[in-house]
Amino acid sequence: QVQLVESGGGLVQAGGSLRLSCAASGRTFSSYRMGWFRQAPGKEREFVARFSWSGGSTYYGDSVKGRFTISRDNAKNTVYLQMNSLKPEDTAVYYCAAGATPEGFTYWGQGTQVTVSS
Repeated sequence: QVQLVESGGGLVQAGGSLRLSCAASGRTFSSYRMGWFRQAPGKEREFVARFSWSGGSTYYGDSVKGRFTISRDNAKNTVYLQMNSLKPEDTAVYYCAAGATPEGFTYWGQGTQVTVSS
């Protein structure tokens, strides 16, 4: 089992940047497939970014492609989401997720709020 704690959210103006961090517990962090999702008020949860099962590839939602970058530091048990050129429509609670299998995500963090003002 792994526990996930997100940080780095906050209020930023449109065009600005934020870097989210997700610290994971457990000694087998490197074996988990990691990803980021977000949920805006009144909307369904949306995929943002993830690693492939092998960790060699990254995938992004269409709305963030070219602006967001997912990365991980296995030595620090941490996954990051660098968000650039932020837009008001990026406002949401951002969740870190970990998957122990090639399909789906089993573990979720509590979320961190990102608010982008126009």
